Amino acid sequence: MRFNYFLTTFLPRKDYGGDRLYREVIEQAVHADALGFDAVSIPEHHLINLLIIPSPLQMATKIATLTRNVDVVISISVLPIRDMRVFAGEVVQADILCDNRLVLGVGRGAFAAELAGLGVPLAETPQRFTESLSVLEALLTRENVSWDGDYYKFDGITVMPRPERPVPIMIATITPDAIYNYAKRGYDVQTTPLNSSFEVLLEQVNAFRKGRSEAPACVRSPKLSLQRVIYLARDDAEARHIGHSVYDYYKRFDNVFTGPGVLRDGMVEALPRKQQFEEMMDNLLICTKSRMLESLSRYAEAGIDEVIMSSGFGLPQADMLEMMERFATEIMPHFKPTKPARLDAAVSSAQIG
Repeated sequence: MRFNYFLTTFLPRKDYGGDRLYREVIEQAVHADALGFDAVSIPEHHLINLLIIPSPLQMATKIATLTRNVDVVISISVLPIRDMRVFAGEVVQADILCDNRLVLGVGRGAFAAELAGLGVPLAETPQRFTESLSVLEALLTRENVSWDGDYYKFDGITVMPRPERPVPIMIATITPDAIYNYAKRGYDVQTTPLNSSFEVLLEQVNAFRKGRSEAPACVRSPKLSLQRVIYLARDDAEARHIGHSVYDYYKRFDNVFTGPGVLRDGMVEALPRKQQFEEMMDNLLICTKSRMLESLSRYAEAGIDEVIMSSGFGLPQADMLEMMERFATEIMPHFKPTKPARLDAAVSSAQIG
């Protein structure tokens, strides 16, 4: 089972500053590479202080110059807000600059308030995403592409330069029906049960496995990546302390994901949650070593190919880096042969800026 470190990029307050936030994010990516993680994942969001990387391809090229081994995963690019005729060329350029380590995760977007601010109603995103994905794939794989659709109409164009290789594309979705349909078509899938139970996770996994089993024989076997909040605590007291920070973060996440989307000058308001703290702690992997190993073993047995580890929720940088090291040395070796943790990072922190 592969391990992928997700760069959460939560700006807890405005005076924290984008410079400090992005320096810490890049330091975490370099550390993940040095510790033997298989990949790092970069989110995309706009106009809010959660998951705030407006240009994930730009961040990907920066991280690729400072790392040696990790795949650099976009998790995810929101296709409905972009023009695929421009975006396709940006993807090709980024993949070249990432030394062909780029994995392009794509999705339709999830935060209604954010999308409204960009002029794209959430209700339109399923149709926009479907056509955008088709246009993107055509531009990446063919020359002299013409299109006559609902959202794109153009005569023959060719994206330049041409890709050096087929750029890996992964679809982000959470509903079992969509997971099944994309797996059946041979796509790699990224999903998450968010803060729901293991039973919800199994519904997603089973939908993927069913779709993969029905994929045409000519299609390569797709991969399932599962994103989950993970924090390896030293003891139960630390786990509960971290849990309260995560619970506070979810007050904001729920606001923009399923709630009214209340913002104050770009900052997402923390609103009361329906889910109780103890239920959240039962569902997420904020725990000590024994429970972590037990839970991840269940993931591996279920057939999950890759775990995307979300850990940063406004916690001190030193604590994050130390936790990553403990996870790499105490947990990862139980699931696959890994490169030994190397504390001599690929690039010194002095070079990160």
